[in-house]
This record gives sequence, structure tokens and C-alpha cells, in this order.
Amino acid sequence: MVGGGLGAMIGGVHRIAARLDNRFDLVAGALSSTPETAARSAAEIGLAPERSYADFREMARAEAGREDGIEAVSVCTPNHLHFAAAKAFLERGIHVICDKPMTATLEEALELARIVAASDALFVLTHNYSAYPQIRLARDLVAQGALGPLRLVQVEYAQDWLAAPVESKQAAWRTDPARAGAGGAIGDIGTHAFQLARFVTGECPTRLAADLTSFVPGRRLDDNAQVMLRYASGAKGALWCSQVAPGTENGLKLRVYGETGGLAWSHETPETLWFTPLGEPARKLRRGGPEGTMAGSRVPAGHPEGYLEGFANIYSEAADAIRAAQAGERIETLLPGIADGIEGLRFIDACIRSNAAESGWVEILP
Repeated sequence: MVGGGLGAMIGGVHRIAARLDNRFDLVAGALSSTPETAARSAAEIGLAPERSYADFREMARAEAGREDGIEAVSVCTPNHLHFAAAKAFLERGIHVICDKPMTATLEEALELARIVAASDALFVLTHNYSAYPQIRLARDLVAQGALGPLRLVQVEYAQDWLAAPVESKQAAWRTDPARAGAGGAIGDIGTHAFQLARFVTGECPTRLAADLTSFVPGRRLDDNAQVMLRYASGAKGALWCSQVAPGTENGLKLRVYGETGGLAWSHETPETLWFTPLGEPARKLRRGGPEGTMAGSRVPAGHPEGYLEGFANIYSEAADAIRAAQAGERIETLLPGIADGIEGLRFIDACIRSNAAESGWVEILP
């Protein structure tokens, strides 16, 4: 693991997810850019001192040279380090599982794509919400034509934790352009909303108009974004993401409507997908129900699953893909990867360009 040391929320999430299905052993880490914190973090989670590194580049060199060196690395750093860390391991043939957004800039994303293409190693992006069973069911229903041609896509991701000035390690880097990149809320949670809609509909918008706002005085990055989306198919969409909406904790919601039906899903009730065929009663599709699914589940229906299990599905499917690659095979998966990462950075780039043009319509560059 790179990053994810003491005081880092997402590192603990990745560690739980990686071990939930007993597919990974964590044996090495460069857990902080501060050597003392890296050492203390390694000791706390039980890494051998000789496999705790003060720098991820040193770790990549050393582990690639060991007979029992790591097979994969989890990158859990602030955004500005994603590119350099992923590059260091990919160039040494070590598989990379990276937190989102993929990089801090679109230029880095395109360069990383070239590095991935030249490497034998796999690159996986942890858009964990796309691994929820009912989200994958929603994707299947759209692909089967259950909604008819799509008309409307509505996605939102609202939080309130940055509604006032906040002093914490997490807030400090997420509101700092030098570490978070050019996008604030649009990079942190907007990319999740964008990828979720893309994953379920199978369509990527071609144009958008974005209104980005920094409501908290002195904040250098957006903390609220309202974005209109246009699709080549004729469908229209809207994306709202906010970190200044009091009373919302993790309000991720998706609604998709076609000519003959609709779908609705909320992260607060992740095991329920509403399917609404035109002119028929609404159907409540539950994980494990007659029209639901148990794929990616670990416990019987009625025992709630969610955030950690979604992450674990990404890790377990990454393990399958890595083992297949080591055997000289490629398997079909639903894992987010380099293409999803580039689309996310193109979304951020287009939002920034649109906002600078007084929220005018801009192309999402191919």
C-alpha cells in the first residue's frame, strides 16, 4: 500500500476490503510521505520493519527485486500523488489498484494511459459504487432494453461535511488545488456520480454546461456543482454534487428513465432498486429477491451489505484478473480501469472550462 497511514480514512477502507474475501495479504507499504509516520503506521498494522518504506519509489524498486516481492499495490494517497505512484509500480510490472480520481490532471491521465498500454500490469480504479449488486442489476436492465431508449439521467451526490470551514487532515488536502487537483467537489464526489451514471446507462455524455461554486469564503476549490449533460443518443441528464448541503451525509442517488420504464436507486438503501415499467405498478427489486441478485454478496438477504462490500467486490475481481493475467489470460470483468479514469478527468476538465465560460455548453473532448 502507498499512503493510507495514520489519520487517513480511505486507507483503512482499502485494507478491510482487500482482506474481506481472503484474496490479499498486506506485506509492504510506504504509508506516509513522512518517514516517522510511515514507520509508526507500519508498526500499527503489523508490517515487518524491513518492508516499511519511506518512499514509494524505493518500495517499487525493492519489491520488484525481491523473490517474494509484492504482486499488486494499492494507491491510497491524495490525488496529486496518484500518477507518480502508479507509474513507479506499473513500469516495474506490478499491478496497481488506485483510488479515484485517477490523477490530478487530464494530462497526467493521458500519460498514465500510455504507461498502462506499455506495461504487462493491470490498472484498476476503485469506483466502488459500481460493484453494488443492485447497481449491476440496473446496468443489466438498461442493457436488456427494459427501459426502452433512454431519455433522462439524473444523478446526485450530496454531503454536508464541508458546509463550514473544517480543520482536519482530510479537509486540508481535499480543498487544496496543489494536492486535490483542479476539481473540489467535482473531483472528490462528482466523479463518482459521473461514473455511476455512465456505468448503468452505458452512455457517456458528449456535452455539458457546469456551474461551479465555492460557497465557503476563502475556499479555493468548488464545494458545489450543478451540471447539465447531453448525450449523443438524444438523452438529457443532470448531475448535482455538493459538500455543503446540511443534513446530508452520503446522499448518492441515481434515476434513469426511458420511453417504457424507469429505475431509481439510493445509496442509503443500497439493497433496493425500484423498477417502474410505464403503466404498471412499481417493482421493488431486492438483493436476493425473485428479480434481484446475490452476485457479489456474502450474507443472506436481509443482512445489510454496502460500502465495504462494494469495495471488496472490486478487490476480489481485481484478484481474479491478476491471477488470469499471470496465467497469460485475459478475463472479462466489470472493473473500472484506465478508460473510466480518463472519462472522469475529461468530465472535470469540461466542467472547469464551462464554468470559466459563464456556464456555457462545452464539448467533453474525446
